Amino acid sequence: RKTHLKSHVEVADRAKRLHLQRLQISLAADALQLQHKEHSTRSSDTMQLLSIALLATTTTAFSRTPSPLRPPTRIHAGGGDARQVVILFGPPGSGKGTHAPKLVDKLGAPQLSTGDMLRAAVAAGSEVGQKAKAVMEAGGLVGDDIVVGIIRDRIEESDCSKGFILDGFPRTVDQAKMLDACLAEKGECVNAVVALEVPDAVLTERICGRWVHKASGRSYHAKFAPPKSLGGAAPSVETMLDDETGEALMQRADDTEEALKTRLAGYHAQTVPILEHYSTVVSRVDANQGLDEVWAAIDKAT
Repeated sequence: RKTHLKSHVEVADRAKRLHLQRLQISLAADALQLQHKEHSTRSSDTMQLLSIALLATTTTAFSRTPSPLRPPTRIHAGGGDARQVVILFGPPGSGKGTHAPKLVDKLGAPQLSTGDMLRAAVAAGSEVGQKAKAVMEAGGLVGDDIVVGIIRDRIEESDCSKGFILDGFPRTVDQAKMLDACLAEKGECVNAVVALEVPDAVLTERICGRWVHKASGRSYHAKFAPPKSLGGAAPSVETMLDDETGEALMQRADDTEEALKTRLAGYHAQTVPILEHYSTVVSRVDANQGLDEVWAAIDKAT
């Protein structure tokens, strides 16, 4: 009986230990399952947050108005040097003829006028010059594409390696856009526009007082640089005489007040839209002041 009782106790103990082991295993399994569930929940929450952030970023990127392309800020020519491309505007009598040579010296770049370039291209017999000649001989007006072609050829010459100053071009917004496209072919752009501004009344006084000696080209002004013959008299053919020869001076046909009104009206109508086109690089210079002050403003703008 004692042996049987001992065996029964041992079986009961083993059963108890086995039950405890199963209970521990079950508790451990429950703990692992709970841990896995919490981890999965956190991962799911994290992925959900990442998805929301990605969606918000994508939506913002595609809904944002694209920024306009900025023109290049440096002008590159042969050898990697920066070229300065300047446009000089100013009505007749504003002082362009006085200050342009100073700007040429400062920049080491030529002043280019469409008239001079056109005549040079025709004389040289270049392809674009021949096209221009054919149009002029037929009595037509040289088109913008030909003018821009002449400029394209001219600015390839060695004296334009540091840059160039355009005088009298562009005259319309369409020409300005064609010029921009021409420069963009080389990664270039207009980076300074100088507009000399003088009140029309002052321009009338400046221009309508100009007189010249036809043979020599010597110029006078009835108020600012009168000939000795004028004295205190009113300017006329009889009183405006060349200081050296005593010959009568003359006024150009377009230096009369009536002609000037037409020229100024045309200038303002053409120039205002172009200045708006280049608004980010325009410097307006008060040219109704002393020469030194005007040049200081031009120097600062370029």
